[in-house]
Amino acid sequence: MKKSMILTAMWVATAAVSGTALADDMSGMKMRDGAMSHAPTARDEALTDAVVKHVDAANGMVTLKHGALANVGMPAMTMAFKAKDAAMVNSVKDGDNVKVHVENVDGTLTIVKMMRQ
Repeated sequence: MKKSMILTAMWVATAAVSGTALADDMSGMKMRDGAMSHAPTARDEALTDAVVKHVDAANGMVTLKHGALANVGMPAMTMAFKAKDAAMVNSVKDGDNVKVHVENVDGTLTIVKMMRQ
């Protein structure tokens, strides 16, 4: 009985200490409004070279031939993306060279920034 109490006490002490010892530093975390979010890095904000292949203003879509989109783990390819807003769609035409930043917004890959070159 005494041996099992000692083993239990040692296990509880180890569990209590190991949680604190393994915790990461949170200096890079934003704590705005009580919610934790990852601080954006240069990779997250990077603009990628692309060529506008097709503009579908009616559906708010732009087809791009783009370089690798590292922040969403996508290799270079040609693909249609949802645009963040109508002004973005109306600011480009087929054949334009652009720089874009794409993010996953509610499960949809979305162009959140697009600048003509």
